[in-house]
Order: sequence, then structure tokens, then C-alpha cells
Amino acid sequence: MFFSPQRIFDTLQAKTKTELLEELSLALAQTEPGLEAKSLFKVLKAREDLGSTGIGKGVAIPHGKVANLDKTLLALGRSPEGIDFASQDGEKCFLFFVLLGPTEATGEHLRALAQISRLLKKEELIKQLYQAPDAQSLYEILNQALPD
Repeated sequence: MFFSPQRIFDTLQAKTKTELLEELSLALAQTEPGLEAKSLFKVLKAREDLGSTGIGKGVAIPHGKVANLDKTLLALGRSPEGIDFASQDGEKCFLFFVLLGPTEATGEHLRALAQISRLLKKEELIKQLYQAPDAQSLYEILNQALPD
């Protein structure tokens, strides 16, 4: 799973789920050659249309498989205001872990999703991410928590 400081989006401005997916798609497209914002949005929106990726406790994991991608990418977005993401617990989401994988890498994609889900069970980690003062701190906290 490829994670870098360029994929930390600390102050998302979106007010709705659709706006958030658009904002993340635009931001992600600028971090990886060959990714197009419009395509990313379609992939993320199609997955959300199947059911919310809001898993509760203020966290969502928008994800999907993308053509022209040769590795699994992880990004983290944070919304200071929170967004109604139709989460399982009905609460707003503040942290968005975006996972994008190659279209043919189903097993790898599922393993990465499971890895992120396990991390998010650590309440102390979530608390640290909520309280991190800036993007660099967010990156350092999450990067340290990710297995090698």
C-alpha cells in the first residue's frame, strides 16, 4: 500500500458526501500521474451508491478499483466540520481513509481494506488523528501505525 505526505488532505471544505468525493478525487488526481479526477469520482461514487462506507465513530473508508493504476494507494482526508456520510451510527464523519487499487488486484484491495479496518479499531489512534494539529502530524501518526 503506497502512502505519502502528498496524500494527506487536512482541511477538506466539502459540505456534502458528493462534494467530498469530488474534492478528494480532484486532490488525489494531482498526486498520481495517470489518475483523472472524473474517473476517480465515478469509482468512489459508484461504491458509495452501493452503501455508505461510513463505518462509524466519525470515520469513512471510501474505496474502489481504478483502471490505469498499478499499485494500491492510501490517502487520508480530514473535515473540520464533519460531513453526513450516512454512517452506520448516524454520526458525521471527520476522517476519510481513501483506498484505491488496480482493477485486477481484488485480493490485494481486500487485504488493504482489512488492514485499514483493523487499524481503525484502535481508539487511541483515531483520537490522535482527530487531534493532530496539521497534515504533517497526520501523516506521521498514520505512517507509524501502518505495518511495514
